[in-house]
Amino acid sequence: MKEIKINWEQVKLLPVIAQDFKSNEVLMLAYMNEEAYNLTLGTKLAHYFSRSRQRIWKKGESSGNTQSVKELFLDCDSDTLLLKVEQKGAACHTGNPTCFFQNVLLPDESSAKSAELPHYGVIDKLYHIIKERQSADPETSYVAKLFSKGDNAFLKKVVEEASEFTFAVKDKDEKEIIYEGADLVFHFLVALVSKNIHPDMIEQELYRRFGMSGIEEKKNRKK
Repeated sequence: MKEIKINWEQVKLLPVIAQDFKSNEVLMLAYMNEEAYNLTLGTKLAHYFSRSRQRIWKKGESSGNTQSVKELFLDCDSDTLLLKVEQKGAACHTGNPTCFFQNVLLPDESSAKSAELPHYGVIDKLYHIIKERQSADPETSYVAKLFSKGDNAFLKKVVEEASEFTFAVKDKDEKEIIYEGADLVFHFLVALVSKNIHPDMIEQELYRRFGMSGIEEKKNRKK
């Protein structure tokens, strides 16, 4: 493979287009820093840098929907990378084969629907659903209504739900503990979305406190 020269001092984050190597369908757009790029070259599996999670992630590390890299092409300005990949499963976190499934010019109800999310945890699913509904109509969406009223609206709900959860624990009411706990987690996620903080960053901080990265923990679980 011919070595590709990239000026990482200038580029910092390299936009990457992933394309199916057989059908040429555009699957997704992501970003790489130098470490993710070198991991991709070394493993022949796509690694990216998540701007929301602020860390390296291997495509499919949670879902199993990995991308085996067949070819890499650098554009004429040496600041965008094209990956020709063999996609395992769906490329999009929604469960769709590609991230580009919403028809903007010719809206079609079926094209805007997301497939089921079989491979992602409920926290990650819920985070993305809240993010999608952030800009919805406040008249029809509870999430959008919360955001339209500003930070105080959903922060008040976080405090309220935390209080109700506390009383449920104090009363040793298992059913209410679960119910109020779910309410608390939901509004906690709304607050995270408002600041563009992915829950994975909370997970990474917890791993850090135990002296282990999330990536190392996932590797250990597979052994």
